[in-house]
Amino acid sequence: MSVQKSNFIIMWFSNFLVSGTMTMIMPFLSLYINTMGDFSDAYVQKWSGLVFGATFVSAFLMSPIWGRIADKYGYKPILIINGFGIAISVLLMGFVSSVEAFFVLRLFMGVVTGFIPTSLAFISSQTPKKIAGKTMGTLQMGSVSGTLFGPIFGGFLADTFGFQYTFIITSSAVSIAALLVIFGVHEIRREKKKGDHEYSRKTVISGIFHHRLILNVLMITSLIQIGLFSIQPLLSLYVSHLTNSTEVALLAGVTFSATGVGSLLFARTWGKLGDTHGYEKILSILLILALIFIVPQAWVTDLWQLIILRFLFGIASGGLIPVTTALIRREAPIEVQGELMGYNTSFRFLGNIIGPMFGGFISGYIGISSVFYVTGSLFLCGYLIIYFARKKPVQDFEDVLLEEELHAKQTN
Repeated sequence: MSVQKSNFIIMWFSNFLVSGTMTMIMPFLSLYINTMGDFSDAYVQKWSGLVFGATFVSAFLMSPIWGRIADKYGYKPILIINGFGIAISVLLMGFVSSVEAFFVLRLFMGVVTGFIPTSLAFISSQTPKKIAGKTMGTLQMGSVSGTLFGPIFGGFLADTFGFQYTFIITSSAVSIAALLVIFGVHEIRREKKKGDHEYSRKTVISGIFHHRLILNVLMITSLIQIGLFSIQPLLSLYVSHLTNSTEVALLAGVTFSATGVGSLLFARTWGKLGDTHGYEKILSILLILALIFIVPQAWVTDLWQLIILRFLFGIASGGLIPVTTALIRREAPIEVQGELMGYNTSFRFLGNIIGPMFGGFISGYIGISSVFYVTGSLFLCGYLIIYFARKKPVQDFEDVLLEEELHAKQTN
């Protein structure tokens, strides 16, 4: 087995473990906070939102930094640091006695939540550009699988062993992922060539703002995540309006999982189509499909209709991340690939932060059904952005970086 294939298999399984861990505590987040004192419902709801969002805020700030460090020192050390960092933070969560301490640990977890974006950049760096979409799509299946089964497994562990042991078991699983990286991953460091550049962070940021396609892809990435996360906190409430069953939590879980199943089944296919027909073209198709499948969710009258539409929506949305990631891989010079992947991840986390608040605001003022219309308009905006970007002259990102570097020298 080649080194590249061995690395890919290990990172796929490691991503499965880490993604599952990140979502394991979601089913009992508010219940765990309730065990720390005699709190009102309003207090628990407020802190549940803060604790949930804390990880995304610090991850949003740290992702480009981890990417830049990985470009300079290699991906493997960063994967190990992040893996054990997540494991330690999750382990300590099982022993906290105050909500504030729990919040701080979730912030710290966000600081070291660079494992998955670093793994994407690592696998991308050793993948030929012509099959980047298929490879990223297959790797995405590991993350989606973990996200899909994490909440279910986490809820089962909490009911069976209690909260504390769930954190211990979860921490052990991430430690296994980190150990797999230590002993199984073999990073082949690229030898620096004479013409290689080491661009400053300022140059890279300026280059992003002057390269139309990359800037537009980053904006679309945020819009996608806002669209994906805007309805998630409201889904169980929406399900309760569509059924008289007493098992609303279970049915909400099934409805939520339908999207993940659709993504899991088709992520690799969309990536492969992107490799063959062009990433911009497939991204445009996916955004239109997401619009077509999200808007009718506002019209459903029975739960089975919502589940089918969520599954179809998952088919479309499952290709968005691998296609945008492959597009970044195609455009980014190898010297700054990790950093650019980090910025792409930051824009994703920004969408994760804005999405739930955005959905809650729209729902509170206009109603839950309206969230689907507004979310659909976000996907339409994404389509229009990529449509007009494709009509502009093609830019080489390395040329843009060199221009920005020259401009910076002339102005200093």
